[in-house]
Amino acid sequence: MASPSDVLAWTSVAAFVAAWAARRHSDRAGRTVGFGAWLLFAAFWGSLIPHFALVAKSFVETVGAVIAVPLAAYTGYRLYGGRDSLFVLTRAVAVMGLLYLPFETFVVLERTLIEIVTVQVDWAIEALGYSPEVTADQTGFRSTFVFDGDGQQYVTYIVLACTGLGAMVTFGGLIAAVDAPLGNKLRALAVTIPAIWVLNIARNAFIAIAYGHQWFQGLEGPARMLFGFEEPALASFYVADRVISQSLAVVALVGILWVVMRELPPLLAVVEDVLYLLTGSEYDLASAFDTEPARTDGGR
Repeated sequence: MASPSDVLAWTSVAAFVAAWAARRHSDRAGRTVGFGAWLLFAAFWGSLIPHFALVAKSFVETVGAVIAVPLAAYTGYRLYGGRDSLFVLTRAVAVMGLLYLPFETFVVLERTLIEIVTVQVDWAIEALGYSPEVTADQTGFRSTFVFDGDGQQYVTYIVLACTGLGAMVTFGGLIAAVDAPLGNKLRALAVTIPAIWVLNIARNAFIAIAYGHQWFQGLEGPARMLFGFEEPALASFYVADRVISQSLAVVALVGILWVVMRELPPLLAVVEDVLYLLTGSEYDLASAFDTEPARTDGGR
């Protein structure tokens, strides 16, 4: 049975696609449907907050979801109010959903991606001189790393969230949505997808080794206070994953975005819109990047 978040995900993506189509009929229709799509998207992020906070115990993801709820609702409000440049962001989210949700829905796609990542993470771990056992998890996916140490096994799993798919479809949706020559878009994809893929492999290898060899047990006290886990050995996992890896991932993605904006200047207008939504102030990133301003509202 589908979870409420899954239902909201598919419903909101369908609404974003409908807004994209409605705008071809008229701007007013597109704004109205888009407003509803962004409200559904806000509800989707709201439904994820308990999972991120209580199950995943991820500070970065929890804060991101908490911010996303009012931000998505406000985006819909501004779109409905006539900020037509937000149609590009609306189109981007539609593309992101169409790229991501099939992997959430169809087991064959999910399993294939997870097992490919697992194989490559295993190569990276072995290249660094470590040899964990790679086994199947409870679902039958060959996605589990088992390290033996001090008479105890330290087990990590590759799940869909560990594949880098979310970051790749985010950039893919943004690149697909802006109005730019196909060659520029392909070059931007050629920068982002391999970079995210390689960094994600390194991230997973680091987490598996750090937990498998208990690198951060000296931080058990602060980690336990922050994340509330019961098993002492989990301190190394939470520090490696929730603190170090997720923080560095934010920095890395910002760096990749900067490179992509140099290659794809129309993306600057989308980032300007996001900054406006976050701060209420207008920005001129085109001047900072020494490029000509580009129209990205999809106007005819």
